[in-house]
Order: sequence, then structure tokens, then C-alpha cells
Amino acid sequence: MLTFDHVYFYYKKGQPIIDDISFTIRTGEFVSIVGANGSGKSTVAKLIDGLLLPRSGTVKLHQLDTAKPADLDEIHQQIGFVFQNPEDQFITTTVMDEVLFGLQNIRVPREEMRGRVDAALRAVQMEDFLEAMPHQLSGGQKQRVAIASILAMQPQVIIFDEATSMLDPQGRKQVLSIMHDLHRQGMTIIHITHHMEEALTAERILLIHGGCLQFDGDPLTLFETVAITDYQLQLPFTVRLHKILQLEKPLAVDWKEGIRSQWSIN
Repeated sequence: MLTFDHVYFYYKKGQPIIDDISFTIRTGEFVSIVGANGSGKSTVAKLIDGLLLPRSGTVKLHQLDTAKPADLDEIHQQIGFVFQNPEDQFITTTVMDEVLFGLQNIRVPREEMRGRVDAALRAVQMEDFLEAMPHQLSGGQKQRVAIASILAMQPQVIIFDEATSMLDPQGRKQVLSIMHDLHRQGMTIIHITHHMEEALTAERILLIHGGCLQFDGDPLTLFETVAITDYQLQLPFTVRLHKILQLEKPLAVDWKEGIRSQWSIN
């Protein structure tokens, strides 16, 4: 379980980036954190992983507190972080070495390493690219290697921070499908995004605006009760189409099926 308890964060005092946010993410949930550029959602992601520390309040993973140096190493092992630009995570010259690097950092026994590498690359359908150079792969392939590097370390939680924003539609479908596969296997997924079509596939949405938590609930309730255009966000295509056609059957009947079809999530 991940807990934010009255968290504040600022770079300059009096100008909060995160302003008194509290929420809990349960083990095994799929949560999308949405908001316009500059809303504070990526700061929330970095606070979760301990890359930033709250100025006040607490961020905890189970009983581990990001503010305690003794807990940070374990937090970093239990929470994986996939960045917007996969090249920011690459430091080696082959796909296999890239996945091995994280395992070496957390001191995985050598006899376990190859099995973890193979399993992680199979999970993202990149097992045929062991000797490929990461920088020569397509955008979607690069992101899948970045995900494999995290999976090999066997975290409890993976944060995807705008991980699809630099990809073409096919690459976005592949990465989103991987997220849902991992979720079905019991992984806690936190998806930071401004793509509302992607957010619709989550179990729960947190809407951040101006550093404050404006909404916490299921996607259907968000799009039925909140004027998200006031937060510089667009309604998903499926929801816009429903409103235009003014279908007789309620949105709850067909919105998920439309999104599943669009993103090819089975």
C-alpha cells in the first residue's frame, strides 16, 4: 500500500508545487494520475519513488518512509520508474547488458541473472533483440527495453511517467497493453498521463491541478461529473462521440468496450 499523507512540496517557499495532497493506492491497483502540463503530476511520481522528498507530510510504501535514508534503498528496489524518454535510462551498448545493469546494482546472484533477463524480455516481446543496440531500436522497442530493465528487478510497483507520450500510436498500444498485462498479474501500476483515452482504461483516476488533488475516483464518474476542459484536458474520443450521438443506452454500458477496442486490450 502506498500512502500520501498531507504532502507539501516546493522549490521556493510560498510557491507550492504540491499543496496538501493525501491519497492511498492499494496493492494491485491500476491508477492513472492525470493533469495538464505543469499541474504537478510528475512531481507526485517522483515523490512516490523518493526521487524528491516532501517538505512536510509523509510518503510511505507500506511501512517504509521516503524521508528515512535507511528505507530509501528498499523503496527504490520495490518501485520501478519508467521515464518519458527511454534513452534517459540507457547506459550500455546492448539490450542484454541494459537489463543486466539493474540486476547488478541490486546485487542479484549471478546464477539468477540470465533467467530474469530472459523472462523480462519475453514479457515485453523483445527476447529476439538480446544483442541489439538500444539506441538503434524504434521508439516503442526502446520503451519496451526500458520496461524490461525494470521488470527484471521484480518491483512491487511500476510508475509510468508519460511513458507513451513520445511514441507513435502503435508504440502507445504496445506499452499500454504491457501495463495491463502486468496489472492482471498482480502488479501495482501508476500511469502518469495527459492522454485521456489511456486514462479511461485505469481502475481509478487522480486528477491533479495546481498542485492539488481535484478528483479521486473511477473514470466513468470523472467524465460524467467533472468538466475536465476546465483543467486543460480533452474528453476521450469515445465519450465525445457518445455525447454527440446522445445514445439512448447509458454511457456505463459501452464506454469500456469502445476503449478496449481502440487500444486492442484483451
